[in-house]
Amino acid sequence: MPIRKNFDFTALFLTAALAAVGLVFIHSASSYSASLEHADAFFYVKKQAVAMALGLPLMVLVSFCPIDKIKNLWWLFLALSVALLAAVFIPGLGVESYGATRWLNLGFTTVQPSELAKFGLVIFIAEYMSEYGLKKFVHTLPVVGAGGVMCVLLMLEPNMSITICVAAVTAIMLFIGGIKGKHAAIYVLPVIAGVPALILAEPYRIRRILAFVDPWSAPKAEGYQLIQSFYALASGGFFGLGIGNSRQKYLFLPFAESDFILSIIAEETGFVGCLILLGLFVALIVHGIRTAARASTRFECYLAAGVTAMLAVQSAANVAVVSGAIPPTGLPLPFISAGGTSLIAYMCAVGLIMNVRRNAQNTQKLPPP
Repeated sequence: MPIRKNFDFTALFLTAALAAVGLVFIHSASSYSASLEHADAFFYVKKQAVAMALGLPLMVLVSFCPIDKIKNLWWLFLALSVALLAAVFIPGLGVESYGATRWLNLGFTTVQPSELAKFGLVIFIAEYMSEYGLKKFVHTLPVVGAGGVMCVLLMLEPNMSITICVAAVTAIMLFIGGIKGKHAAIYVLPVIAGVPALILAEPYRIRRILAFVDPWSAPKAEGYQLIQSFYALASGGFFGLGIGNSRQKYLFLPFAESDFILSIIAEETGFVGCLILLGLFVALIVHGIRTAARASTRFECYLAAGVTAMLAVQSAANVAVVSGAIPPTGLPLPFISAGGTSLIAYMCAVGLIMNVRRNAQNTQKLPPP
């Protein structure tokens, strides 16, 4: 079948559109701070553009990679994921910033292993569940164990935001895989008891929750970032101030080009602009769900569902943080926030969805959505 008929142009277009939007607003959000810190208004844009230039061909390459090769390397993906997460604790290799060790120094650049590792876990879970199922409780242990090990390593960085995403996606994949209710309860009850303990273990987490409840109680401390985000959202109104006209980017809103870039987008494009952007995310997520539903094998179904779940959970969490629906935490908006590792990882992940879609169309001759 010709490439034109089975290539997933829908996923390619949506991903490229989101990444392009990211480039525009990374420049808008970071131009002032980048000029001061790096003497180059395009500093972050250039880095993101390089990642995009690498990510797009890698996404296409992954979409044509034989799915059996990916399937047969499930243990390798998990081992590499755990090894990368553990490597950040090696002195001289791990890079600490803002009290967290989340990056690896490769000499010419830095990478964030968690952005890669979470998709390695998805591949492992997808293949394990397709091979062994979840009918017996013992069959759930490797899935929960792998997810648990990864969560522990993430918490040690610490990186609670990605930990929550990984835990949520693991739970979603277990649900999709057909875990029995009584088996799920065995895991849910300790988690319910453990979450408060984790919060109480670190004073800064308690302060963040208090700031979430009433950010104006600490307007110059833990509540500052959320208050500035509220100002940006309110200033945008219905149609926004215009691209490039944000006021919060002038060092008022911390991490404006990364974790809180949606605040800048809302300020400059308003409610309408945010709806259009979120519409692109919803379209890609729905496309991923439909791809999973039409997959030609159980492994491909779980794979597409897991990747889509990760995209949905992280995107929803970022929107919730920016809008004050959940306590503030450092979590990038996929494809949009500045961060080369995240962009490349998500593009390759979309390549997996495109791969599944292409195989389904070859096998079942399904029409495009």
